[in-house]
Amino acid sequence: MPTAPTTPDAGTITMYSTTWCGYCRRLKTQLDSVGIGYTEVNIEQDPDSAAYVEQVNGGNQTVPTVVFPDGTAATNPSLAEVQQRLAA
Repeated sequence: MPTAPTTPDAGTITMYSTTWCGYCRRLKTQLDSVGIGYTEVNIEQDPDSAAYVEQVNGGNQTVPTVVFPDGTAATNPSLAEVQQRLAA
């Protein structure tokens, strides 16, 4: 798996998103509601991040793509999945 341009600190995530993505907005609202910290990277403004998202999504710029502190990534994860993977 390619290395993420931004690996998050323990207990937080990095979320690759776009300004127009409804799924991204929903996940951010959910993360805020439970107090999970995140760093948001807009792939429309950062070509290296866009390339990373394409690499982990079979050539597609699918967002949200979330990176966990262990360096693994998930595409459009649910809040429950984020919480579970951060607790592991």
